[in-house]
Amino acid sequence: MTALPASGREWHLVARPHGWPKAEDVALREVPVTEPGEGRILVRNKHFSVDPYMRGRMNDVKSYTPPFKLDHPMDGGAVGEVVASNADGFAVGDHVLHGLGWREYAHVPARYAVKVDASLAPLSAYLGVLGMPGLTAYAGLFEVASFKEGDAVFVSGAAGAVGSQVGQLARIKGASRVIGSAGSDDKVKLLVEEYGFDAAFNYKTGGSVKEQLKKAAPDGIDVYFDNVGGEHLEAAISSFNLHGRATICGMISQYNSTEAAPAPRNLAQVIGKRLRLHGMLVGDHQALQPRFVKDVAGWLASGELKYRETSVEGIGSGFDAFLGLLRGENTGKMIVTLN
Repeated sequence: MTALPASGREWHLVARPHGWPKAEDVALREVPVTEPGEGRILVRNKHFSVDPYMRGRMNDVKSYTPPFKLDHPMDGGAVGEVVASNADGFAVGDHVLHGLGWREYAHVPARYAVKVDASLAPLSAYLGVLGMPGLTAYAGLFEVASFKEGDAVFVSGAAGAVGSQVGQLARIKGASRVIGSAGSDDKVKLLVEEYGFDAAFNYKTGGSVKEQLKKAAPDGIDVYFDNVGGEHLEAAISSFNLHGRATICGMISQYNSTEAAPAPRNLAQVIGKRLRLHGMLVGDHQALQPRFVKDVAGWLASGELKYRETSVEGIGSGFDAFLGLLRGENTGKMIVTLN
């Protein structure tokens, strides 16, 4: 067996942030690397994911997933190479997807690791277009929002890993119109010119979201995929046609707020328009995984579905990558790539 390094680095949460996370809330620590115990594998991570939901896990509040523990490594999606195995079915050299990111080396219980094929797609893709964000888009559009051919679809945060895939899937499946919002002119251009959105707007500079959406969707919308919340959700409610459906996936505009958001202020319209606002967690839709992988792999192979990644190099850049994600500095999936 190849000799293992004596130590590796991992990011620990050391304080609960109030508002925006700060450098003093985390610490990059060096810890020993040991042989895996029975039923475990040791993985050298090659990429790990930073995602908006992780901000909520920094708070000590009851939620759908446990908070990060203080003075322990944070976790999240990661993909890497097995460098030592004490588990049947896994050999040194296998590539696996698992949930112990934010570190260079991970001791992973074998039952929580899934082999992935690096010849079918780049390893980082299993954290994005073929991973949790991709399944979120697929399930949120087709199962939660009950998308049907001819629907007009609005996606907020549309240049991110989830939003960009939602808009393209709607286009592939016959949406009458696909509209996206993004936080820069370059992202707006990407949505229209590369991803095939019918219209997109810059919510930071183009005026109110409500007015920009009405201009982009003069005949209203039938489906809204919400990654932002706040003003975006209020605008969508205003533009909904009768029996509109919203998938409430994320509310990144509020994750670092210390005061309650004022919007949406038009919830009464939910009654008259008979709207359906449906919160979603991707973990509830794992049964779709085989169909999702089959469909998306086919659309990737045909060139119908495109994706982008923003890769930040080095374990030491992990926390900065997370802050960049919260500021919207990524295009597509934000990935931390380890040497």
